[in-house]
Amino acid sequence: MSVDAYLNFQGNTREVIEFYAEVFNTEITNLTTFGELPPNPEYPLPPGMENGIMHARMTVLGSNLMFSDTFPGMPFTMGNNISLAIVSDDADELRRIYAKLSEGGSNSMPLQETFWTKLYGVTTDKFGITWQFNQGL
Repeated sequence: MSVDAYLNFQGNTREVIEFYAEVFNTEITNLTTFGELPPNPEYPLPPGMENGIMHARMTVLGSNLMFSDTFPGMPFTMGNNISLAIVSDDADELRRIYAKLSEGGSNSMPLQETFWTKLYGVTTDKFGITWQFNQGL
């Protein structure tokens, strides 16, 4: 189990990750663009987002950092564009932590299966910290 920083950017994630990879002499892993996602007619991809970064990951000085572009129109404040991601193979523990952090907070996405993992969800705790949950990345 780990807690990883997740950073969001407004259309320039590719530039950001290439810069950090060079600075920290590390490799970009798990790079997925929005255009590579399976199409969902209920949530069509906004025009111009095909090359946007849906997810990228790298190890920096022993810690995992994850990155994504935000969709047009999504709230974005430079400096507040970070969340913490809990990654574990233990689905029961993820459910327990998600429930506890959700108390008094707000859920953006209930824990559920996605095309990339068996369990994923997002909640913001009562202190305004956003947490992402991933079963085994």
